[in-house]
Formats: sequence, C-alpha cells, structure tokens
Amino acid sequence: MASSLDKDVEKLTGSLNNLPQPQVEPPLIVVSGLPGAGKSFFCRKLAEKLPFLILGSDALRKVLFPTPQYNEHENKRLFAACHVLIEDLLRMGIPVIFDATNLLEHHREYLYRAADRAGAKLILVWVEAPPEVVRQRLLTREEGALARYDSRAGWEVYNRMKPRTEKISRSHLVVDTSQDIAGAVDKIVRATSR
Repeated sequence: MASSLDKDVEKLTGSLNNLPQPQVEPPLIVVSGLPGAGKSFFCRKLAEKLPFLILGSDALRKVLFPTPQYNEHENKRLFAACHVLIEDLLRMGIPVIFDATNLLEHHREYLYRAADRAGAKLILVWVEAPPEVVRQRLLTREEGALARYDSRAGWEVYNRMKPRTEKISRSHLVVDTSQDIAGAVDKIVRATSR
C-alpha cells in the first residue's frame, strides 16, 4: 500500500507537464528568499535562458491543498513531497529550479543531499530586495493587482519570517531584484554549462 508521502509525490508529479530534455548531471538551482523578494520573477527570467523545470512551492502547495492553510502540518507534507520529487526528477536527468523561501539551513540540507545523491550540480541563490521595495510589492499583491502570483504571503508574513532567516552555509549567489538582474542570470547560465 502506498504511503501518504508516495501519494503526495504522485499527485505533484501528475501536475507537471512539458518536462525539459534530460541532461547528464542536471543542475538543481535552489532559489531562496523572503516573500516579496522577487524569487518567482527571478526564476522566470532564468527559465527564459535555461530549459529548466520551475518547481514553485506556492503552486505545488495548491496541488496538494486546494484551499491552503499554510500551517506546520501542511508545510511538512508539502516539503517532504517536494524533496522526493526533486530527487526523482534529478535522477531522471531533469534540470530543476526550486522556488521556495527555504529560510532555514536544515531545510536546505535536504536539497543539498538530494543533489549529492543524484549527482546533480547544485547552484544556490539568495534573492533579496530592500524592505521598502518588498513592502510595496507585497501591498500591491495583497490588493490583487498581481493575479499571476501563487503566493498569498503579505507584509505581516514577511515580518514574521524575517527574524527566523538563517544564512546559507554553502557558496551561493546573492541577487538584489531591485537592481538589474541580467548579470546574475548570465552568471548562473554560465555556471550551469561548466
């Protein structure tokens, strides 16, 4: 009998379409940062230059939980399934961009190990923006002016999460999305082909 984790992974896998071509040693790009920092925007810009699958935790959450509550039980189920899914995709040779807050180092460690086990090249990116820029983005999002976003995190959530953020322990790129990001995108494109 399939476990609930297996069922969650199967459901997430079934929601994916148009997988990119498999590669030898497919890269895993982990894009982390606080809500409103510009992670999803940055991931879309990367995907314009790289034939990678974007796995966004906000969109995947809605696959498992059509009316998300954003509680601890939901988070544990979602991220356990995401970690297995990412490793499965990497083992199939599918290059992945993972778009999630990933604020705690022990959560990122699952991704480090998955990349190691799958023989994938790991590229870590911390996305940020000045608090006033983030505040404006989140207020605009809350007002519903940005319907294309799956995230429902607002300024209050940002302020609750910010003090709990832990530095990434491994080598990583820091991108300020209030500035021109073209150079950072190009740097990552070059890193994936090395």
